[in-house]
Amino acid sequence: MTDIEIASQVEMLPITEIAKKIGLQADDIEQYGKYKAKLAWPLAYRPDKKHKLVLVTSINPTPAGEGKSTVLVGLGDAMNQIGRQTVIAMREPSMGPVFGIKGGATGGGYSQVLPMEDINLHFTGDMHALTAANNTLAALIDNYIMRDNSLGLDPRRIQWKRVEDVNDRALRNVVTGLGGVMQGVPRETGFDITAASELMAVLCLATDLVDLKRRVGRIVVGYTYDSEPVTVAQLGFTDAVTILLKDALKPNLVQTIAHTPTIIHGGPFANIAHGCNSVIATRAAMQLADYTVTEAGFGADLGAEKFLDIKVPVLGKTPDAVVIVATVRALEYNGGAKLADLDRENLLELKRGLANLNRHITNVQRYGLPVVVAINHFASDTDRELAVITENCQSLGVDVAVTDAWAQGGAGTLALAKKVVQLVEETKAEFTPLYDYQASPRAKVETIAKKYYGASEVEFSRKAEKQLEQFARLGWNDLPICIAKTQYSFTDDQTVLGAPTGFKFHIREFVPKLGAGFIVALAGNMMTMPGLPARPAAVGMTIDADEKITGLF
Repeated sequence: MTDIEIASQVEMLPITEIAKKIGLQADDIEQYGKYKAKLAWPLAYRPDKKHKLVLVTSINPTPAGEGKSTVLVGLGDAMNQIGRQTVIAMREPSMGPVFGIKGGATGGGYSQVLPMEDINLHFTGDMHALTAANNTLAALIDNYIMRDNSLGLDPRRIQWKRVEDVNDRALRNVVTGLGGVMQGVPRETGFDITAASELMAVLCLATDLVDLKRRVGRIVVGYTYDSEPVTVAQLGFTDAVTILLKDALKPNLVQTIAHTPTIIHGGPFANIAHGCNSVIATRAAMQLADYTVTEAGFGADLGAEKFLDIKVPVLGKTPDAVVIVATVRALEYNGGAKLADLDRENLLELKRGLANLNRHITNVQRYGLPVVVAINHFASDTDRELAVITENCQSLGVDVAVTDAWAQGGAGTLALAKKVVQLVEETKAEFTPLYDYQASPRAKVETIAKKYYGASEVEFSRKAEKQLEQFARLGWNDLPICIAKTQYSFTDDQTVLGAPTGFKFHIREFVPKLGAGFIVALAGNMMTMPGLPARPAAVGMTIDADEKITGLF
């Protein structure tokens, strides 16, 4: 059966029952129908909880699939089954990948979050609120330039773009304001996908409504003719934008197939943003359960690094353990096996591909965090292939568990759950940041590229070099760095697989995001508006007269 067919057969519990499992009363939730709710924020602190945090990440993704979200959900279910009260904290899917090539982000098989159709589509409207707020700000900026512009905002240097929650490459570069004097000031601009909006990062890193408003006001929308930054607060638009986000700021409560309480909130892409669910969602989960199992987008070189260097300082809590998800198929692909050959045994390619897993293990250990590897099992895996991975991890002093979350749900993830609990309860994390926050942006980029990715040199474009000088003048050097690069490789070239070393890493430009609290470094040809594949997932979707949806995954 497909994911959506499995999901459609599950009898969900009313969301009020899920809320009761974690000590929430009727006044603590705002229901969105029978099976979804938003949490009232802030929640009362519960000192009786252990407040343990487990981060799930993975190796670099491949077309073969890794199933990180599936393992995440199965792990949460399994930990409840072994008597550890657990809440899952996940990112919110973007409709762009859902209708494109990647599909949804609610897990799969018998390790899914429900109602999967709602979550992967409109859900509680958070993405639409972010889109509306972002584009309202864009309209206000254009109106300001046309009507007033007393600050001298240069139309050629406005960095605020409009957004849509779809993959639409035709909108990457556009010209607005055409048609005459009353149609506005003509200027070049473009669209990003909603998940890449700075407002998404602001929402995900805000700690409450007051902090959200403060962050919105700090957003730099562009520069004057004298090259001075102009913020939302200077334009007087802070409250208008914040008002549109007041409900979206509240995290969403749903359930897994096994009725594990799951908080889903925020969905930035880890390849072009920081890739973690909201601070509010993670804090809420930690307050409501002994264990919180959360995720970071794509491989550990993207989501996990940004979780640890960008989110952790705001969250105020470091992970007690990190799970790195890998598959035989993905490791063989990283070792040079062809996609068409992954259903057969490829021991030579598997051994070569282990370099990718080992690099991720070493990188996470740099932070002083205990690691366990989860092998997401596929039917084509052989005992010899699983033994090769297990022996490799054991040689590094890292425990490993084979999981079958897709086919068996929590029951297929019990071994991993037991190892995670043992790791958390017997090992103390000694967290050390990757870089000095007081270092220059140049030094931070070089540290990430050289220590984490394996580069020998970082090449900054002429534009990037000028921006570094500007940041130093403006006093922005102490902000963390968010590198936007391909998720498929440690390099900025998606075709270079495995664990390369000695390569040159290219930064073409920076985008300061003061509201979010970091500086984005765009590497290679990374785009902030994805495109659709030759055959989008949308083509395979159907809906009948009874509103039954098929083809959603």
